[in-house]
Order: sequence, then structure tokens, then C-alpha cells
Amino acid sequence: MALVLNEEQRLLAETAREFLQKEAPVSALRALRNARDPLGYDPELWRQMAELGWASVILPEDVGGLDFGFSGLGVVLQETGRTLAASPLFATAVVGASALLLGGSEAQKADYLPQVAAGELTLALALEESHHHRPHHIATRLERSGDGFLLSGEKLFVLDGHSADALLVVARSAGETSSRDGLSVVLVPRDTSGVEIERTIMADSRNAANIRFNAVSIASNQVIGTEGEAGRWLEDVLDRGRIAMAAEMLGSVEEVFARTVAWLKERVQFGVPIGSFQALQHRAASLQAELELARSVVLQALTVVDEQPQQLAIMASLAKATLNDLGRHATNEAVQMHGGIGVTDELEIGFFLKRARTAMQILGDTGFHKNRYATLCGY
Repeated sequence: MALVLNEEQRLLAETAREFLQKEAPVSALRALRNARDPLGYDPELWRQMAELGWASVILPEDVGGLDFGFSGLGVVLQETGRTLAASPLFATAVVGASALLLGGSEAQKADYLPQVAAGELTLALALEESHHHRPHHIATRLERSGDGFLLSGEKLFVLDGHSADALLVVARSAGETSSRDGLSVVLVPRDTSGVEIERTIMADSRNAANIRFNAVSIASNQVIGTEGEAGRWLEDVLDRGRIAMAAEMLGSVEEVFARTVAWLKERVQFGVPIGSFQALQHRAASLQAELELARSVVLQALTVVDEQPQQLAIMASLAKATLNDLGRHATNEAVQMHGGIGVTDELEIGFFLKRARTAMQILGDTGFHKNRYATLCGY
């Protein structure tokens, strides 16, 4: 397993970096925040991303995809992390597309995936039901009613839930509330009768929603795959999302580190750049070492998705726990080394700190993944 990018991946990363720095700098997120934009992202930016093929990177060619592999999508997400670009890329092209790829029937793949590839269909996974990540603790019910079903329950922290065209809702068809067995995933158009959506704006100014389903009528063809059997593939979907989020967080940490080193060279105190102070040099060197390790972990995790899926779970938890810790530590250090101005809204460094705090909670915090990693290792 080569822990370096190949030529095509490097070219994709360079193209993504150039595009995002021009079209979606951090100032664009600031503008969306200040305007309290109702959508939460620029639809024109999403259209351009789709035209570049980013919505279809992991999709097979027979549905309009590029079939470029998860490592290709990972380098794009890393670049979005550098500029904190707000878009449906993670919710749709990573989690939503993976759910359809791994769980959908052939007819569902043929119907929905070309729309995802073209950027015409955005998706959001409605999973969480508490303030802690418990992916199998599902109380939302999917019960048979005539030829179809009724969906009832409530979901929290649904990323892009208020703006997605359709929701992929994890519900329980059978079994106890905490059981992996008996889970189903259903695709529900956002404007379906009985769906109540409350948009929430997170600390990082990005989109999430709380959603209630009040006896929503569900047709049998809206069930992704087979009723009650989503537990077989849902964890793989979440692990793909965890690795993808780790890749985005890595890009953010790289940008935070670069900005902090530049500040240490620029800021003068007592007549010399503060970067000449040994204590700050030691802290920067420690961050550099942690960052190099994180790069290797994320690249290996991205490669595992395509080449060694039997290691997917353990690498997903390793990558997410590593970047959770590093994201917290790096942004804390960045704010401190910027001094008092680091905690003001004048500098963009605060945007990275807030994004890191939110990203740490997405699909499992550090405690969840350290415990899961230990369990997978037999402890």
C-alpha cells in the first residue's frame, strides 16, 4: 500500500485547490454566515463542483460516474477543508452515494445515482437520535401499513437536512432499540407530507437540521435494498463517512498550521519575530510531527476503502480519532499562538476552530472511536 498520491491524484488535488481558493475561500463562508443564507451554500458553486465531476468521483461509469476511487474523493475533501467550503459534497457524494451503492437495489442505483452524479439530486442521512453518536440506537419506527409503510420518529443533527432534495432515514422495522438487526433505510423526499424540518445553524455556520416524521406514508420502492437488512451495510457507509470527514479535517489542520507558521514569522515582539522564541518553535515542531503522522493515517484509510475493505472499520476509527484529537489540539495552538487577536472575528483562524469542534462530533467523537478501536483490536 503506497502512502503517497499517484500522478492523477496529485493533479486532481492541485485542480481542486486552485478552484476552491478562487471560488470558495474562507471569506465566502463568512459571507454566508453574515447573510444568514437560507440555503447555507452557493448553488452555483455546487453546480460547478458537479461539472468538475466531484459528485461522481466514487460512482461507477455505467451511472455517469468517474470511478476514480475513494482516494480521489479524499483529496478533494482535503482541499475543501483548507477553505472550509460549504457544499452538499460530504452529505451527498460521500454518505448518500455510498448508501445507494452499498445498499440499493439495481433499479434504485439506476434511478438515483445518475442524478447524484450530475449534481441534480442532493441527499442527507438522517441517523442520530440523541446528542451522542449511537448508530444502532434507533427508535424511529417503520411499520407496515397496507401495501406500504408508516414512518414515525425524530432525528437530530442531520447534516444538510434542511436543504437536501431527499432524506435517507434510518428506521427500525424490528428488534430492540439498540439492536443492529431489524434496521431499514428509506428514501423520503424533503417535501413529503408529515415531514417537519427545523434548521439549526451550528457553531461553524454550517447546515444541520432536526427532523420529525409524523406517520409519513412510505411506498415499498422507497425502502433502500431489503426491509430490515440495512444493518448489513450501514456501518460500512458510516465508516466511509468517517474517513471522508477525517480527510476534510486533515485539510483544515494543514491550513491552520500553514497560517500559524506564517504568523510566527510575521508577528514581531520585543524587536524580533515571535517565531524565534524557542518555546513556540517547540510547539510548532510538535504539531508538524503530529500532522505528518495524520497524513499517513488518512491516506492509508482512504486506500483501504477501495483496496482492503476488510480493514475498513478499524482504519475508519483510527483516522477519525486521530483527526479529532489533532483538530482540537492544532486549532487550540493556533488561536493561542496568534495571541489575543486569535479569538476575535477579525482573523479567519476562529472559523477553523469552530469547524473543528463541529467536525469532531460528526459520526463519532474521540471517545467513541477509541473505544471502538480497542474493541475491534480485541481489548
